This record gives sequence, C-alpha cells and structure tokens, in this order.
Amino acid sequence: MMIRRIPRQLSLLLLTLLLATRAYSADPQPSLHLPAIFSDNMVLQRNFATPIWGTASPNQAITLTIAGQTKQATADQSGKWLIKLDPIKEGGPYELSISGPSTITYKNVLIGDVWICSGQSNMEFQLKSARDAQPAIESSSNPNLRLFTVKKNPANTPLADVSGKWDESSPATSPSFSAVGYFFGRELQKELNVPIGLIHTSWGGTAIQLWQSKEVMEADPEMKAVIDGWQTRVDQYEAQLKKYQLDAAKAKEEGKPAPTAPRGPGNGPATLYNGMIAPLVPYGITGAIWYQGESNAGNAKLYRKQMPAMINQWRKEFGRDFPFYQVQLANFMKKDAQPVDSDWAELREAQLQTAQTNPKTGMAVIIDIGEANDIHPKNKEDVGKRLALAALGTAYDKKIEYSGPEYDSMKVESSKIRLTFKHTGSGLEVKTDDRAAGAAKVKGFAIAGEDKKFVWADAQIDGNSIVVSSPEVPNPVAVRYGWSNNPDCNLYNKEGLPASPFRTDNWPKAPIAKP
Repeated sequence: MMIRRIPRQLSLLLLTLLLATRAYSADPQPSLHLPAIFSDNMVLQRNFATPIWGTASPNQAITLTIAGQTKQATADQSGKWLIKLDPIKEGGPYELSISGPSTITYKNVLIGDVWICSGQSNMEFQLKSARDAQPAIESSSNPNLRLFTVKKNPANTPLADVSGKWDESSPATSPSFSAVGYFFGRELQKELNVPIGLIHTSWGGTAIQLWQSKEVMEADPEMKAVIDGWQTRVDQYEAQLKKYQLDAAKAKEEGKPAPTAPRGPGNGPATLYNGMIAPLVPYGITGAIWYQGESNAGNAKLYRKQMPAMINQWRKEFGRDFPFYQVQLANFMKKDAQPVDSDWAELREAQLQTAQTNPKTGMAVIIDIGEANDIHPKNKEDVGKRLALAALGTAYDKKIEYSGPEYDSMKVESSKIRLTFKHTGSGLEVKTDDRAAGAAKVKGFAIAGEDKKFVWADAQIDGNSIVVSSPEVPNPVAVRYGWSNNPDCNLYNKEGLPASPFRTDNWPKAPIAKP
C-alpha cells in the first residue's frame, strides 16, 4: 500500500487553519463596553444618584471609581450592569474608571447640570448660522460648558446606544452645535457658575409623534390613529410598488414613475424616540428644552394631548419629574389686514396650555423675534436667554420675573372688557420701539360680540390690566390677542418679556370680519 506524503507547505497551512479554528471556537470574554453618552469631557448630573451602565461578560464583577467613591456591581446573565453613584456636588475635573474584564478610564469629567435639547429644525439650527454668530463663536471657549450632539438615527425599536461624543465648548466645537441649546447653556453656566452639559438630539422637519414612544401613542385612540395612518400609507406604498414591479418595463415606456415611499425626516412615528431618546435613558439629567411644533400646526387639538404625553413619558423613562421648557412658535408668514383664524395661533395656544396646566413646565414666548419670510428666525440668542430665564425662575428658584404677561381673567364692563394678567412684573408696557416713536397704542387686540365676528380693538393699559373696546362691538363677549400667523402685537412687561398670544373664547373657526 502506497502512502502519499503531504507536502510540508500544505502541512503548515493545515496546522494554521486548525489553530485558527480552535481560537475562533473558544468562548472569548466580551470586552467591557459603555454607551457613547459616556466619554471624555462628559458632565455627570450633580446631587443625584447618577446611573452608570454598560455591558461585560455574564456574572463579571465591575468596579467603578470617581471622586473618592468606589462602587461595585455584577453583570447579569445577559452581561448588563448598572451602578448608581452617591450624589456628588458640582466640581471636577475628575477621572471615571470602570474595571471588569478590562479597564476604561474617562478623563476631564465634570459634575454639574445636564440638559437635553430636542425638537425640529429651529433646535437643530446651528450656532454658525445664527445672528451675530461670529462674536458668539469667538467667545465660546468655556471648559465648564460641554456639548454632545446625537447623530441622527431613526429606528423601529428602541436602541441601546447613540453615536456622538462630549466636547468642551470652544470656537472649534460650538459652530456646529444647536444655537438655541448653546445660548441656553451659556446663560445658565454664567448665572449658576456650575458646569453645564448639553445633549442635543433633534431633527429638522419632524413632527412630535416621531419623538413619542409607540406604547404611549397606542394607549390613546386619537394618538394611535397617527400610527395607524402611517401604517396605512406604508401598506399602500408596498402594494403600489409590487404592482409597478410586475411590469416595470411597460411602466417606464409609458412614462409612469415608480411609487414614492411615504418617507420624511426620521421616518414614521416613534422612530426618533427609539433611536435618539431611548438610548440616552437613564442618564442623569436636570431637565429638557424643546423647540418644535411647526410640523404639527395643522392639528393643534391633538397636540394638546401629544405634548403632555411625551413629557410624562420622558420623565418616566429618565426616572425623575424633571423640568421641561418649550419654545412657543414665532411669528411667521405675511401679516393679515383683518382678524383671522390661524393654525399657528392654535398651536401656540396648545403650547401655552401645556405650560400652564402641567407641573414643572414653562415656555419661552418669541412672538416678537420671528421673520415673515423665514421659518428659521436667526435671533437664537434671545430664544436661549428666555428659556434660561424660565429655568432660572422655576427649576433654580431665582427671584426673578421669568415670563412675559399671560392672560388670567376677563370681566365685561358695559361696552368694554377688562383683562387681567399673570407675570406683569414691574408693570405692563408697549414695545420699546413703539414708545420711542411716540406711539403708545397697544396693538394686536381684537374683540367680538355674540355674532363671533372679530374686529380690531382699542386697547389701553390700566395699571396691571388691559381695557379693550370697539365702537363696532357695543356688547362684547370675547377678546383675542396676537391671534394670527404673524401678528402685529406689542404688549410686554417692564422686564422686556412679550405677552403670549391668547384668546378668551373657544370658538372653532370663527367667521372673519370683512373690511
């Protein structure tokens, strides 16, 4: 019997493959891993049992050290672990070290206040595009202000991680950050003298339902209808696409285009909650700011449900009833010669209602700094400052006037209506520019009788109230202020904060008075 010899080169190759196979088939120890929200330069929430979490091999012992604390935990059967720090007051920089199957050390870590900045394009709007951007950028070096931008990432189910990293604020990092978020954080850091961390997670053109969880929407029939409507459009598209593909050649000959998928920024309901909010949970935060609403202006009635539902869901997920501040829609589009109904006015009303009826919520009114021809007004500094005022006056209990006048009550006095307000501050007044021009008339008020036909009204400041009347309406029953897409209104308090648009009626689509 002849035995064939295996060439030496082939023998070496077989041995190498055998060793590689054995090494691959061995059960490797998973390396220690933490989500991207933990990185060098991060800010951890002060005075709070801040969670630190990640993955390792099952049953692996984990040891964490920071600021003189040493904490230990054991990964569960799936490899997940979580450690809560003892509350630490503001300070740093520190090193955070986590040891398990390997060791990870994060440097230049601060303890301070962390805020989420979310919404659509006016939150996404970058500092470099804002009004007076250059001096703001040049002065943006601040080691106590840290910035984290979440990369856009829609998902059909909740994810465990995001893409991004923490940076110190500087002329190199601030230009591409959210302008509203930057100005908000800059103001807080200056006033509080504590480290501030900002987590920016937004996407232009997105409706609020993309930022809600599926479970919350499914619990309410009206909100669930949004999910069902989206699914119907997806199903219709898939059916149309299948039909098109059966005879695509003929369709192309006839010039028929392929069906268009029902896509938009961020895709369908819950996708941005899944991909850009859920992965941040349960990071320790102080609160959140929100600039969104333009994409929901066609259904303000539903927004009255959606906004509180989203706030409550986020609070539940992050494990604390944190403060939440939103930006009311700015003035936009052409001015109207006569009193009109307005989808944008109704959306502003929904935002105001949320701020007035939900605990630990507030609002920045910007009805005076919009631009008629641009849905993205460039004055983001005042937006950030007004949000910061709301936070300083409520979340931080500073003794300041943090809001413009808000309608409180009305009383019919013969042919006039007297309106009272909250947040009158040092007193009511008209816009500075109007006073300088010698015109002290209060603009923006309309009045109506039982016929529900609104006409422009005469309005006078009387102490901390406004008296409204019109010779065309001898028996008035309702008043509106700033009730249009781009109203000409000028009521402020003496602290320089504008009054929120409002109405005293709840009439649906009231008739419009003719000139």
